[in-house]
Amino acid sequence: MKKLFIGLMLFGIVPVTIFAQTYHKEKQQMVREQIADRGIKDPKVIAAMKDVDRHVYVPENYRDMAYADRPLPIGNGQTISQPYMVALMTELLELEEGDKVLEIGTGSGYQAAVISHITSEVYTIEIIKELAEEAQKNLQKQGYNNIKFKIGDGYKGWEEHAPFDAIIVTCAPSDIPEPLEEQLAEGGRMVIPIGGQFVQEMVLFEKQDSELKKQEISTVRFVPMLDESGKKY
Repeated sequence: MKKLFIGLMLFGIVPVTIFAQTYHKEKQQMVREQIADRGIKDPKVIAAMKDVDRHVYVPENYRDMAYADRPLPIGNGQTISQPYMVALMTELLELEEGDKVLEIGTGSGYQAAVISHITSEVYTIEIIKELAEEAQKNLQKQGYNNIKFKIGDGYKGWEEHAPFDAIIVTCAPSDIPEPLEEQLAEGGRMVIPIGGQFVQEMVLFEKQDSELKKQEISTVRFVPMLDESGKKY
């Protein structure tokens, strides 16, 4: 087997298993140093971050930085979120296996993949057609069959599948979208960045007695939430 590997490498062919082993080490280090050591405690979230290969959701020219502590460009002016932020937002939702989750902003599909390891139903909306199609193709290639996709305006949510036990928004409107507030189930949780174009506040809402209870989490920076004309909400 060793001679076969050497022969393949001489012809410029590197077996996939070699890459997988390399990225496995980087992923484990990411989870240990960027996730667990920074206070993420939910074992379901930590397990999901260990299971999902972030590098397959990163463009090839950024793949060597796939497990770095930073967001990365994915094209069309969008980014894949910093690993810690993915874990934090997921943990804030306090997900259980049977929860129905709505994600606004599919992006590369990485966040949807993480959530789908925890719960059985994920609905994700992306307004940029090219990103949506690439993410769907990639997620299905990875074997995810509990994620439903929609190309459209995430501000409006996905009414026909509401109510949702949890809603996660990965782009920033200037205020909470009323349709998402209505589509959140009683007792449900929503995590969303709210604010201006460059700096926002990460906010957690919990629906109690048909009212949203607000908890401010941290200052963040996300891409803006846009309508179909490209105007910021």
